[in-house]
Amino acid sequence: MSRAISPPTAPRRPTFTSLHGDVRVDDYAWLRNKTEAEVIAHLEAENAFTRARTRGTDQLQRTLFQEMRRRLKETDLDVPIPLDDWYYYSRTERGRQYPIFCRKHGKLTSPEEVILDHNALAVGLKYCAVESHAISPNHRLLAYTIDLTGDERLTLRVKNLDSGELLSDTIVNVGTIAWASDSETIFYVVLDEAHRPHKVYRHRLGQPVAEDELVHHEKDEAFYASVVTTRSRRFVLIHSRAKTSSEVRYLPADRPDGRFRILQARQPKLEYSVDHHGDYFFIVNNHRARNFKLDKVRIGRTGLKHWQPVIPHRRNILVEDLAAFADHLVLFEREDGLEHIRIVDLAGREEHRIAFDEPTYSASPGPNLQFQTSTVRFIYTSLVTPQSVFDYDMRTRALHLMKRTEVRGGYDPKNYRSERIYATASDGKKVPISIVYRAGSRRDGRAPMLLTGYGAYGLSRDPSFSIARVSLLDRGLIYAIAHIRGGSELGRAWYEDGKLLKKKNTFTDFIAAAETLVRRRYTRRSKLAINGGSAGGLLMGAVANMRPDLFALIVADVPFVDCLNTMLDPSLPLTVTEYDEWGNPNEPKYYRYIKSYSPYENVTAQRYPTMLVTAGLNDPRVGYWEPAKWVAKLRQLKTDNHELVLKTEMRSGHFGASGRYDLLKEVAFEYAYILTRLGVVKTG
Repeated sequence: MSRAISPPTAPRRPTFTSLHGDVRVDDYAWLRNKTEAEVIAHLEAENAFTRARTRGTDQLQRTLFQEMRRRLKETDLDVPIPLDDWYYYSRTERGRQYPIFCRKHGKLTSPEEVILDHNALAVGLKYCAVESHAISPNHRLLAYTIDLTGDERLTLRVKNLDSGELLSDTIVNVGTIAWASDSETIFYVVLDEAHRPHKVYRHRLGQPVAEDELVHHEKDEAFYASVVTTRSRRFVLIHSRAKTSSEVRYLPADRPDGRFRILQARQPKLEYSVDHHGDYFFIVNNHRARNFKLDKVRIGRTGLKHWQPVIPHRRNILVEDLAAFADHLVLFEREDGLEHIRIVDLAGREEHRIAFDEPTYSASPGPNLQFQTSTVRFIYTSLVTPQSVFDYDMRTRALHLMKRTEVRGGYDPKNYRSERIYATASDGKKVPISIVYRAGSRRDGRAPMLLTGYGAYGLSRDPSFSIARVSLLDRGLIYAIAHIRGGSELGRAWYEDGKLLKKKNTFTDFIAAAETLVRRRYTRRSKLAINGGSAGGLLMGAVANMRPDLFALIVADVPFVDCLNTMLDPSLPLTVTEYDEWGNPNEPKYYRYIKSYSPYENVTAQRYPTMLVTAGLNDPRVGYWEPAKWVAKLRQLKTDNHELVLKTEMRSGHFGASGRYDLLKEVAFEYAYILTRLGVVKTG
């Protein structure tokens, strides 16, 4: 391991702020300005230090990358998605970073037509992500959005699939898009300076973008706008969403020049989403229903007072999503921390669930573009079962495995074990933990472990298979997920008990999970690594301050660790809309509470574990300066000699590399760091 250079030292330049009678000093606020050469130089110095400290893992990184790559079926084909008389799919080719989007007409044996080659778009670029693509109703045009920096400000292009040429229509700084029925009109969302999707425009192909008509302006900074077409393709919907409120506008897709109508005006704490069927909108909503319920309303008389119950509220079942088909409704639900799929026959009013056997798994909606069908597609996976695409016949109840991701190199799920246990939180709540390990592992406290968590926004961290993770399991690591409060694994209450003035439950739940795993001898403190990203990175920072003695290693990816300063700056992306998640620190009670756990604010003179921290220079969600400032303050105050490294990707954003091989290399770097710092593999 190289010790040729010393850790970079960021100059301390005190910035004083005062709020609610509290004067704070921020020594590293200057790192926020990436237009200054000194800031870039500091990040590059941190990267150089990280390279020097990790040079001994280079060979292991190469070994891990090659292992992961060998498990991939590099030349592969997705399950085709039927739409009208076409089949759409993507495929990959060995040695190429990106997918190729294709289609066939009439039948699967027809000649292939390449509609978009992502690899061709990426030639000569360090970053290139096709974020979305949408086929026009007449199947002659392809609209797609592309991100070339990782900052998630997209450019809309339209391709003529008959001629293969790009149309002159180019629109920048867009979000979601939707076609009208005429295949000539596109609705698109534009982002404001704070990266908030706030305006929806109507664009007629061929007309100057400057002449596009504004059809909705979302002026409330707490709301984000998006646009979508219903599965029936009968309506274009504009969704306006805040964290605890929503509003939907609708327009018949065959009347693209018409005026959008409000389905139900926004109300505080009323959340709803919509799909269309026949003369009705079906509405998943939380009106007097904490875990959401399903109602319907006749089109034209859509106000709340007209909503009719379809499936009532159930205290132990969370309704997460709805898919409406010609003769059936499909509800994606969650009970006891596990996902379930409920089928409702609209004619016979019969209901049933699709059954799954594993103790911990994930079953989520697949791409279901067709409305007139009795088949629903879903994706099933678990910690030991690779991603599996199933088609389920809702009439006959026949389940068909369409494809299971092939894992090359002799992977056999029988060689691995998954289980679910529970930790008892400080207030008595039972916190689920999903665990996977190689069969034959002894529970004697000597096994290394990687424990992960998230716990925010009501997003559930569901168990799923990872081709890359096999490299950890085969080296004896145990992998675990703590399903902590702040997510929705155990229903809406599980989320609400981990936000606002109850946010610390997220951190104490995670600590309880770690203590339980140590007490039950899955691992020991000296062998326990933890990992989380974004809001999960906030979790890493908080538990590092609260219980640094409990962990040997922390890997914090793009961590949201400067949350008090960020939430005090309404000009930043996400800030205003997230007042309902973290609280508005302009109010004293939220200021004091956020300050009490904000990782950056609470770094203190104590011993910390070994730490790897990552950032993305173009990240619009968590500014690169948050991890950079945090690392600088840790270097200033921590009292140990444990390694602390910061790795900033200078050409990407929140989600890392855009190419599949480049992303695997990033994973290999982190895995090599974990394996060597836990002593599983010796450095070169």
